[in-house]
Amino acid sequence: MPFPRRLLSLALRVRDLDLGAALGFYRDLLGLRVEADPPLYRLFPQGRGFFLELHHDPQAPLRPYPSLGLYHLALRLADRQALAGTLRRLLEAGIPLEGAADHGVSEALYFRDPEGNGLELYRDRPEGEWPQEPLMFTAPLDLESLLAENPKATPLPPETLLGHLHLHVADLDQAEAFFAAKLGMALTLRTHPGALFFAWDGYHHHVGANTWAGKRRAWQGAAGLLGYTLLDPWGREETLLDPAGARVRLTGRNPTP
Repeated sequence: MPFPRRLLSLALRVRDLDLGAALGFYRDLLGLRVEADPPLYRLFPQGRGFFLELHHDPQAPLRPYPSLGLYHLALRLADRQALAGTLRRLLEAGIPLEGAADHGVSEALYFRDPEGNGLELYRDRPEGEWPQEPLMFTAPLDLESLLAENPKATPLPPETLLGHLHLHVADLDQAEAFFAAKLGMALTLRTHPGALFFAWDGYHHHVGANTWAGKRRAWQGAAGLLGYTLLDPWGREETLLDPAGARVRLTGRNPTP
């Protein structure tokens, strides 16, 4: 296998690009680089391990929360020191920390961007330390211990990746049919109430799907998730529609332009 299957990019429609909004958050605060071709803004870390596409539409209504679509996107940092430094940077900027959890396989921090899109920052534990049954759980995270790993406030490191995404969907059976049966992901956890988790190649999850938003839908043309790209080493080139209504692109091309 030439490279592991994983998430490569995610596209959001955004209403506000001002310094206090999307670009101020992802570029100036988190430290992503930008290639601008208005109304498209393509952001990425220095290592170009993932791409975040912001499609600017100042007329877009804000997506109601919660509703079908993105629950959160999750950026995977290399280690605790990097996670602690980015946490300090966000807290010093006054960004509210919505939650923090030890999931057994990972340590995770939860925020929202200026338009309400969920953002998880996390670091994986070594695979040999992952629990067996259940694979993932939710326990309190010791924030003091985490912050002690790094006294400096730092942006996202160059090697940051788009580790997974979590979706609000209307039906878990449809989600399983799509991610497991159609895309060939393993179902890694089904014991969490109202949620399923899927992954390729032994990872804990590349995609989570939950029904916690009920069947509430966003307005046509609302801000929020447009689509995402899955990197498939077998070279499939296909565009699909997932159970949350997002465009899913399978690509096997080299991720570095």
